[in-house]
Amino acid sequence: METINFLFDGFSVAFTVQNITLALIGCFLGTVFGALPGLGPANGVAILIPISFSLGLDAASSMILLTSVYYGAMYGGRISSILINIPGDEPALMTTLDGYPMTLKGRAGEALTLTGIASFFGSIVATIGLMILAPQLVKIALLFGPAEYSALFVMAFATLGGVSSNNKAKTILASALGLAISTIGIDGQTGVPRLSFGNVHFYDGIDFLVVIVGMFAVSEIFIFIENKDIDAKKKKKNIIITTIIPKFKVIVKTFPSMVRGSLLGFFAGILPGAGASLGSFIAYTFEKKISNKDDTFGKGDERGVTAPEAGNNAAAGGALVPMLSLGVPGSGTTAVLLAMLMTMNITPGPLLFKNNPDVVWGLIAALFFANFILLILNIPMVRMFTRILLLPPKYLMPIVAMISFVGIYGISGSSFDLLLMIFFGLFGWLLRKLNIPLVPVIMGAILGNLMETNLRRALTISDGNWMYLFESKVTIIIWLITIIGFVLPLIFGKKITSEIEKFKKKKS
Repeated sequence: METINFLFDGFSVAFTVQNITLALIGCFLGTVFGALPGLGPANGVAILIPISFSLGLDAASSMILLTSVYYGAMYGGRISSILINIPGDEPALMTTLDGYPMTLKGRAGEALTLTGIASFFGSIVATIGLMILAPQLVKIALLFGPAEYSALFVMAFATLGGVSSNNKAKTILASALGLAISTIGIDGQTGVPRLSFGNVHFYDGIDFLVVIVGMFAVSEIFIFIENKDIDAKKKKKNIIITTIIPKFKVIVKTFPSMVRGSLLGFFAGILPGAGASLGSFIAYTFEKKISNKDDTFGKGDERGVTAPEAGNNAAAGGALVPMLSLGVPGSGTTAVLLAMLMTMNITPGPLLFKNNPDVVWGLIAALFFANFILLILNIPMVRMFTRILLLPPKYLMPIVAMISFVGIYGISGSSFDLLLMIFFGLFGWLLRKLNIPLVPVIMGAILGNLMETNLRRALTISDGNWMYLFESKVTIIIWLITIIGFVLPLIFGKKITSEIEKFKKKKS
């Protein structure tokens, strides 16, 4: 009953003219970002962060805008997957397996509608799960002290990437780079400058937003510059969509796959660092095992599009659970959202529900509303969104560059931050060329200071006794989960990774 009361309070926050307008804008832009191959939710959110600061939005309104972009991008990723066999982002990879064959059969409109319904269902399940599960995790997290938080942050890094991680060594390297970035600046305990190289601009550390916008948005610009000749030679064919509404019996047939995909995706999304890709993969492979009796999967089976779409959208919502309740991001996009909150001096975690209930419950209420907006946008307006695929990147990338540079300069007023942003853009481009994931770098940069602070507090309390980190029952459970989360991917991860890589090679 208390949860329902909080939710009603959240609706009073979300249902203002400003926040409804922001949700509409966020849903529309998010669908556009998702539909354009290569951008995806993390880039979309990173690009919009400077705009939210420029508009002077408060924390609740900023989160409503950015999470609407997040959810919208998860919806939009299916459009290019189904129509042109190119995933809008990695979570939409599994949708291509049966989505594009449906297009070849002249059923593109039906596929887009079914995936829109599946995305809606998965997102609603995840939002309900977030509403129920996050407050329960908060009650447990309120018992946490410095030792428990230290173990929790180690767990976040150890389980980073989940079983879908294709190279643990590269993930560890990326995490170490992120932790190194977090240590730049004056040590808060000793007052000694660290990794500043004598430059006073580094004394205050490096702003999260400079790292995020540089590594996501600016690196995308460098990728475009590198491939512009290839992109110019690609001829985009005209996309024709006929029937949009599938038969009722098809919706009934696919409904069980939506339910299973949503539940599997949600629990996959809760795992720190696993993200929507794992949710999509598990949902598709599980559905194929139990439903592929007639060998129709991969040939245009409707359940082959509804299961992964419900899974990746549910995982996107599930990733918000550890971010809001524990302060540990469950995916790359939630890491960006976490940085946004911390920049506004709001620390996600158990105290967020007590100190800033308007932010949490306003966000949850807005997510319910945003899902209905997205369902309305993504079915009647699907023909319009397909035209977005014809937009040449040479017109899009200058807009991304302008927003990034003007936004960051508007936040800090420092030309040095612009140079840093370009540096991190080049750095992100290099890491992407080497197939080193960006998400661990971002998570390391964001969580590094919190991890160091809690570790130092724990050692101060115990007078330097490291065994203090293993004394309570809670820390023992967290360490066991950490070991299991790190070891299991080494055993089973190769098989799952090889399957994902196999699917990727088919699309390349």
